[in-house]
Amino acid sequence: MENLRLEIKNLIINALDLEDTTAEDINDDAPLFEPEGLGLDSIDALEIGVALRKKYKLQIEANSTGNRENFRSINTLVSYVQSQLK
Repeated sequence: MENLRLEIKNLIINALDLEDTTAEDINDDAPLFEPEGLGLDSIDALEIGVALRKKYKLQIEANSTGNRENFRSINTLVSYVQSQLK
């Protein structure tokens, strides 16, 4: 699971061109879309979704009510990806 967490952090860094951010800078429980976390926006969410679909062959529904919770933090993303890979 730790490898998946690191992969997802690096995927986000690369997909969003976060040049001054390292995987260690991203708190696993910090909200990705709020100022106390990475402060990402809806365009960033789309880019992360595309990157996850490409890397893990996930089916992410654009209008799914669970997306907000699944994309809340690194830990929720890891749990979501793990559940989809089974």
